[in-house]
Amino acid sequence: MDLKLNDKTALVFGGSRGLGRAVAAELAAEGARVVIVARDAARVETVAAELGVIGLAGDVSKPGASRALVGKAAALLGSGPDILVTNTGGPAPGNFEDISDAAWQAGFDNLWMSFVESVGAALPAMRAKGFGRILAVTSVAAKEPMSGLVVSNGLRAGLLGLVNSISRDVAAAGITVNALMPGYTNTDRMKDLGVTSAKVGSKIPAGRIGEPEEFAALAAFLASERAGYITGQAIAVDGGYLQSI
Repeated sequence: MDLKLNDKTALVFGGSRGLGRAVAAELAAEGARVVIVARDAARVETVAAELGVIGLAGDVSKPGASRALVGKAAALLGSGPDILVTNTGGPAPGNFEDISDAAWQAGFDNLWMSFVESVGAALPAMRAKGFGRILAVTSVAAKEPMSGLVVSNGLRAGLLGLVNSISRDVAAAGITVNALMPGYTNTDRMKDLGVTSAKVGSKIPAGRIGEPEEFAALAAFLASERAGYITGQAIAVDGGYLQSI
């Protein structure tokens, strides 16, 4: 299937590792010109060279950084990105009574405001072109809260409402906005946590954890012109893990 991304540009946050890297690789393989963003400047440079994309160092958890990064990416690409993939690390774990006000604020800046800022910065150029694809990488925790992850549960669930709200405002302009909810996936973070198919596969109908490339395949499709009638959705890539409808 030709996704017709040869004339498209993309900005992928968290693009040096895991799901972000897989999405950036898939978009680049489909012909898009891609900028990846991550905090570690040396790693960004290395991964960008490996993928044949443009690397940009930045920390989206800092107020104002996401907005500025969209502008920097636009300068590197020659125009505002046609495809925006927001993707950040998870906030600090803990139950409600364990979380400080500072931790709540840090989670809000990282998960919520990075999305708000970057979308706000990217929309004008998308409107001018009559085309845009915004993909928010969240988590299955947005639909089914996970124990000990109260900050993530609360903010990610709220993002689904924001995604749907924005999608209604911009749909007539040829812009789609969707959330992708990964389940257990074979990333470095999962390896660090000791999550393997052997340990959690029995909880997943597919019997195994997913691969980043399987997640990236959906992201690339949703970024294409073929997916122009899919918007305001929260789509799980989880091997059937979610039990809700």
